[in-house]
Amino acid sequence: MSNAIQKRYEFILLFDVENGNPNGDPDAGNMPRIDVETGLGLVTDVCLKRKIRNYVDIAKNGADGYDIYVREGGILNKQHQKAYDKIGIEPDKKNKRLPKEKEKAEELTKFMCHNFFDIRSFGAVMTTEVNCGQVRGPVQLSFARSIDPIVQQELTITRMAVTTEKDAENKDREMGRKHIVPYGLYRVEGFVSAKLAEKTDFTQEDLELLWEALVNMFDHDRSASKGKMGSRKLFVFEHESALGNAHAQKLFDAVEVVKVEPSSPARSFDDYRVSLDKSKVPENVKVIERL
Repeated sequence: MSNAIQKRYEFILLFDVENGNPNGDPDAGNMPRIDVETGLGLVTDVCLKRKIRNYVDIAKNGADGYDIYVREGGILNKQHQKAYDKIGIEPDKKNKRLPKEKEKAEELTKFMCHNFFDIRSFGAVMTTEVNCGQVRGPVQLSFARSIDPIVQQELTITRMAVTTEKDAENKDREMGRKHIVPYGLYRVEGFVSAKLAEKTDFTQEDLELLWEALVNMFDHDRSASKGKMGSRKLFVFEHESALGNAHAQKLFDAVEVVKVEPSSPARSFDDYRVSLDKSKVPENVKVIERL
């Protein structure tokens, strides 16, 4: 019998950045991502999933069932090979096909779901030459979007050292550029499907680890380029059933974030007021605040 979660969830995470680049855009010289029509800042779902993966990796420290599939610098075929080695069969690399026996094919995908937290959570397309199938994950995130338009600043920085001896003949320092957002409060909305959790056996323990990661992931992702980032509020909407008891859009509308002083630029989380309109949340949906 599956231990998968039995209820549907939605969530809203508010996080902020101070004097940092929350998500550089390689198409724009690594400047902070921005919606060019509105000026609102963007952080991709891929960026946030990376932080969740990194947190789970250090929190679980190699515990059984909590390996990470998409690792920085990882080789996916080597991850897939673990499933074939466990079952004791060889992959069809030439045709990139799953085993003809349905039970073997399902066993490969089941092993990947059991072994890797991020596959069990986010799903994966594993149809390379070492084919382990594909699976849709129960946890999905939208792009994070800033509450107000952001200001992209490009700063000149100096390094009091040069790279080569030849450089030293002409200069005693190097010049560089750094991209920051002075301050931005971002909102990301996410979904957890109980029906898709049945496919990957995403459990209540996995769900609790997800909430833990969303709350703490920025504390373990520090770097000079990211500035000061942190999770500020996490609202979780818990339905009474697997199919859910309200439309996600209506639940998201219950949380409002507004600037306290509209005429002044925001420079801290205290410059915003966050409110939950409980009248917009039906009685059969429970609201849990994790921060």
